[in-house]
Amino acid sequence: MPRNSSQAPVLDHEVAIVGGGFSGIGVAIALDRAGIDDFLIIEDGVGVGGAWHWNTYPGVAVDIPSFSYQFSYRQRSDWSRVYAPGSELKNYAEECVDDFDLRGRLRLNTRVTEAHFDETNNFWRLVLADGSELRVRHIVGATGVLTQPKPPQIEGVESFAGTTVHTARWDHEVDLEGKRVAVIGTGASAVQLIPSIAEEVEHLTVFQRTPIWCMPKFDAPIIAPLRAGLRWLPGAKAGLRALSQTYVEATFPLAAHFASVLPVAAVGARLARGFLKQQVDDPIVREKLTPKYGLGCKRPSFSNEYLATFNRSDVYLETTPIAEITPTGITTSDGVHHPIDVLVLATGFKVFESGNMPPFIVRGRDGLDLSDWWEKNRYQAYEGASVPGFPNFFTVLGPYGYNGSSYFTLIENQARHIVRCLTRARKEQATRVEVTPAAHDKYFAEMLGRRPRQIFFQGTCDGSNSYYFDAHGDVPLRPSPTLEVAWRSAHFDLDDYSFARA
Repeated sequence: MPRNSSQAPVLDHEVAIVGGGFSGIGVAIALDRAGIDDFLIIEDGVGVGGAWHWNTYPGVAVDIPSFSYQFSYRQRSDWSRVYAPGSELKNYAEECVDDFDLRGRLRLNTRVTEAHFDETNNFWRLVLADGSELRVRHIVGATGVLTQPKPPQIEGVESFAGTTVHTARWDHEVDLEGKRVAVIGTGASAVQLIPSIAEEVEHLTVFQRTPIWCMPKFDAPIIAPLRAGLRWLPGAKAGLRALSQTYVEATFPLAAHFASVLPVAAVGARLARGFLKQQVDDPIVREKLTPKYGLGCKRPSFSNEYLATFNRSDVYLETTPIAEITPTGITTSDGVHHPIDVLVLATGFKVFESGNMPPFIVRGRDGLDLSDWWEKNRYQAYEGASVPGFPNFFTVLGPYGYNGSSYFTLIENQARHIVRCLTRARKEQATRVEVTPAAHDKYFAEMLGRRPRQIFFQGTCDGSNSYYFDAHGDVPLRPSPTLEVAWRSAHFDLDDYSFARA
């Protein structure tokens, strides 16, 4: 029998959104627009913006055109560049919070450590780092993946006596001028950082394990007349965004997910090799910078400065494996010791792994632990949003949710999915919303069935060391074009969920 209102527990909020980056902001806006206004955004940091709050290293910028990297319903006309610097994305996050009146429903400097589902009353108990608890009907996990730094597994890394800094937690008090600096890693963060600090340091040694595909970046300042045109000319922002979206779609979703039928990756690889030859003078260095895996196996980078930086006499590319880090520097496996003053760890982030997916303990029905379940059963989630056994729990960046397009398209699509579920729950006065095992399993089978056409399973990714691959050898990206993802978020069968009352 349903409980009457006098027996029902008092909830602190209908929805808790864990994460104050763009995912959390986007979900909050969607909920508010749907009339679901009793929510709280919980953010670990002292400010909003997620990756753009935590990542402030020199040169940090968006890696796709700014016209795509924004909400479709809140487009800026005053980006300073085609690829906006990180500070502008941080400001954009703050503006969205204020423009959509979210500040009063935001709790900063608050970390969620555990979430436990109460099966009797159909609500979640959120345990916070200070020991307090919140009771909420639904949780939306909106923590993203580019926030938790991943330290390198190198012997002696803690023994270095100089200054150590990770790109994801940059210390702006660190003075690099006239210093011998080592950068470990050549991923997306390093591609932006290295040319930004090369002129400042005395000597820079870059330790590369795996070269990255680097493409020319069609970047330029957006001068005042162009910004004015975007602001005042009818259709200007929409047209430029459509062009940008097409470019983004071609350079990753189509290239990665349709590799068996479209030659996009092969054409891109030829262009990238030509760009590398044009940029790097020394043929030996050029060979070291040439990837031996297929374009698309890991996210390519875009820069007009990175490759040319290795032409400098004070920049050295080291590809011999690191044996250990000592108090005075780095020793490679050939016995060479590189003395340094500052150690920069550009070693990326925790992505599809325990401790980040999810970043806090989540226990659903019968005490089922989400992290353990994923480790035992492979990473999977219906439409990237829901997992059976975890009622009233949704994710923005769940397995097989993100297709590699603009992160904002993911946010808007997942927010639409979540809002549809919660709107129906309200209509039916349901207190429990849970995806059915049949729908979940069917979706997972469909995603796996599309693998043969993806670049990741064409036999060209050996040696890529791509974070796209999880511990199971899967790539939990959604093998779908962006238009399909958008359509399905608006039309998936709501009967794929069960709706019940306590």
